[in-house]
Amino acid sequence: MNQTLGALEELILLLVLRERASYGAELVKLYEGHTNKTITLPAVVMVLKRLEKKKMLKSYTGEPSAQRGGRRKVMYEATELGYYSAEEAVKTKTQIWDMVPKMS
Repeated sequence: MNQTLGALEELILLLVLRERASYGAELVKLYEGHTNKTITLPAVVMVLKRLEKKKMLKSYTGEPSAQRGGRRKVMYEATELGYYSAEEAVKTKTQIWDMVPKMS
């Protein structure tokens, strides 16, 4: 678990974990809804592929959908490594945040 996660990778990984299985367009909506920031689908797909290369996500092809003209979605779900990497990142940030003095 020595691989580091960038801030965007961490957020996308957490969103995939939240949904159990997700696809790019869904993650764009979730990201924008939770952060009040915009992001493009290609940016999300690039992050998903990086996380898959790091073995934190795995992908599979979903069933064809009439809504998508018979096309299939590429679905992503977290691996055990992804889960524990996200957990470790959140714990580390929480520990550091707990040491930050309160503003008066």
